[in-house]
Amino acid sequence: MTGHRFTRLFSPVDLRGHALRNRIVFGAHTTNMAVEGLPTERHAAYYAERAMGGAAMVVVEPMPVHAAAVLTRGNFRHGDDAVIPHFRKVTDAIKEHGAVAIQQLYHIGSHGDQDNAFHPAWSPSGMPSYHDSDGSHAMSEAEIEETITGFVEAARRCHEAGFDGVEVWAAYHGLVDQFWTPWSNHRDDRWGGSLENRTRFSREIIARIRKTCGEGFIIGLAVNDEPEVEVALQREAISEIVERHDRDQMIDYVTCGTGSYFDFYKLMPTFLYPEKLGADLAATLKGVVRHALVTAESHIRTPENAETVLGQGQADLVSIVRGQIADPHLANKARVGRAEDIRGCLSCNQMCWGRRSRDYWISCVVNPSTGREAEWGGDRFTPAPSRKSVLVVGGGPAGLEAARVSAERGHRVVLAEASSHLGGAYRLAGLQPRRAQITDLIDWYERQLMKLQVEVRLNAYMDADDVIAEAVDAVILATGSLPPETGFQKAMPHLATLPGLENGGVHSTEEIMARQARPGKHVIVLDEGGNWKGCGTAWKLAEDGHEVTLVTPDPMVGKELQRTAADFPLRRTLARLGVRFIVESAITRWTGTSATVQSFLDGTEMDIEAETLVFATANRAENSLALALQERGISFSEIGDGAAPRQAPYAIHEGRQIGLRL
Repeated sequence: MTGHRFTRLFSPVDLRGHALRNRIVFGAHTTNMAVEGLPTERHAAYYAERAMGGAAMVVVEPMPVHAAAVLTRGNFRHGDDAVIPHFRKVTDAIKEHGAVAIQQLYHIGSHGDQDNAFHPAWSPSGMPSYHDSDGSHAMSEAEIEETITGFVEAARRCHEAGFDGVEVWAAYHGLVDQFWTPWSNHRDDRWGGSLENRTRFSREIIARIRKTCGEGFIIGLAVNDEPEVEVALQREAISEIVERHDRDQMIDYVTCGTGSYFDFYKLMPTFLYPEKLGADLAATLKGVVRHALVTAESHIRTPENAETVLGQGQADLVSIVRGQIADPHLANKARVGRAEDIRGCLSCNQMCWGRRSRDYWISCVVNPSTGREAEWGGDRFTPAPSRKSVLVVGGGPAGLEAARVSAERGHRVVLAEASSHLGGAYRLAGLQPRRAQITDLIDWYERQLMKLQVEVRLNAYMDADDVIAEAVDAVILATGSLPPETGFQKAMPHLATLPGLENGGVHSTEEIMARQARPGKHVIVLDEGGNWKGCGTAWKLAEDGHEVTLVTPDPMVGKELQRTAADFPLRRTLARLGVRFIVESAITRWTGTSATVQSFLDGTEMDIEAETLVFATANRAENSLALALQERGISFSEIGDGAAPRQAPYAIHEGRQIGLRL
């Protein structure tokens, strides 16, 4: 690939007198990194890395404009000028690397979070929250004015802190959208009823920000596309509202996302959704605006996607958020013709939204430096003080990252993998439906190791003598894990081995995905993880024509996938494929032709006929080489599942860590 493939993407454009060096935006998203409401060095380094990586405009995570708007533990302080000098460090870091700095301003209206806000949620008409089970307070005229002032004062602080502009959050059925939407605005005063009245709130906010912050200050507007929700504003209505703001030249750009509090799953769409989701609304708005630039957002992961959106005239700018979380240097790599070196986002949400949903600061499965830029020196590498010879045993995600980072720092690296291919069990996950981005990542590692001249040995099983014979300076063991093959279930701790295991027909998910087993027509999947290991295997089996029953001790299928906003789309997919769900249950016996399933709720048992039983349970570490080296007094570092069976982010994190330490 060469940079000239992205001619539209890397054409400059003017935004209210500010020159954007290309069309790539790093859009607003919650990082949850604030400490006591103040931005930190973690923030500054995080955003600086994306600006350094070539993004033309960086939109810093949303600032709540009022006490009623607080949503997360990491929200910034509202109503306090003490944030200004701290934000100055963030804006300086962004601008130092040539990007325009914007901050998003938001108020979630009725969809508050009492655990964090401890303030009644305010809304136009007292409608209920779709964030939790609470109701909201219908705002008085005075409270509306107070909230408008909150927006304006927040913008003033942004201006004084060095931001080039603000983005007014009118998306996802937040407060501004609640005023716009007839379903949530039942007011009969000057703030409700006609379109003129329903848009008065946003127009007042923007007009007063312009008056306070001046003509050179950028003002953007964020909206969303939600065509499948009847009560949400549809594209025609959104177009009319945006055209009204654009006609009076109130806004400089409008950003088009997807999903809302009505359908949270499309806010950060996983691989279960098509790509380029925000482009349709962006194209609609391009047809009505005459002054503002239009930004397409939502599942535009790659430069190729972005160039397509721009080339089809659907937008003027593209917001690539998770793609630049995964690889902060995406823009520069594409610009100089190195698009094949971009580490692609998996659209998994596991460590970005998944950590945010648990109220931690965000990170990334494939890029553990995300959120740790200040500690690790960004997503870049400095040469090691002295060059060492390094042996990495195991070519799963931990070993791949350890080998890559060690080689990036100048070490001579040999990677020995016992099987015929790299990726370990993670490659099997990439064979599940719609998860090919994982195999793309493994292909990326193979390209990087080749460029770094890592010696990769396949079909190279190593014992202790083999390791000693290499006579290297550092040994890294990333030997992975194996299924226990006992049928043990955490939900049935008194059964060390599943009764009837000897009858055969019992397999691990690894055996199924590797095609090492031939499942029968009727298959039971026992899923104790509530994640992709079991659910993705059930999906694959159902797609292949098997009749699948999924049994889980959890109260719902895909319980652990709730944190990634993937659980409902997955359950819907499985249901459409005819998968039967049995929850809050375990398997007490296997006959070879049926399983006895016991309910935790009332203790009743039922027999389900099947030829195959598949276990998706915790693995055991494959640490035999580690034990042998330990006995011989050979020093080594142990990472990934060989240290303890876990999911991919922790393996890649440990691979990065050991590579940085050598």
